[in-house]
Amino acid sequence: MIAATNRDLESAVAGGAFRKDLFYRLNVFPIEIPPLRERKEDIPTLIEYFIYRYARKAGKKIETIEKRTLELLESYAWPGNIRELQNVIERSVIVCETDLFSVDPSWLSFQSSSPRQDSGPTAKKSGTQEREAIEKALAATGGRVSGPSGAAAQLSMPPSTLESKIRSLKINKFRFKTV
Repeated sequence: MIAATNRDLESAVAGGAFRKDLFYRLNVFPIEIPPLRERKEDIPTLIEYFIYRYARKAGKKIETIEKRTLELLESYAWPGNIRELQNVIERSVIVCETDLFSVDPSWLSFQSSSPRQDSGPTAKKSGTQEREAIEKALAATGGRVSGPSGAAAQLSMPPSTLESKIRSLKINKFRFKTV
């Protein structure tokens, strides 16, 4: 079995947020891989692989990658890591109508494109302070979590991380919804 996480499981075990027995079952052969934003040299190879994979699946023949697109994808910080890159490539292949591959820049959240640091609005705060910051962002966005005007963008974190924090803090995001 192969398992992957972006969490520090040793700290989670120490803090009681992850089962110790499960940690030892998973920790047979740990492989630590830096996030994509720290491996810029891998991006062109991954782009080519994903284009090939999804073009073949869609029955399309994509010959070249637009230079501007390659530069755009290489300069982006990929807060969603390889999954985000994979999704952007698949989406682009689906809408591609020629043999020239390109990506719509609006699909990338440039609010998150600078290298992430753990100094965002919710980093290193107590549970109460973190809850208040998340609730304030949800109130300001009418309960919207993702997208350029969502709470995750305001808090400088990926939407999946915010969703996880909302669940762990037992915040009812629906009470912030505006009609």
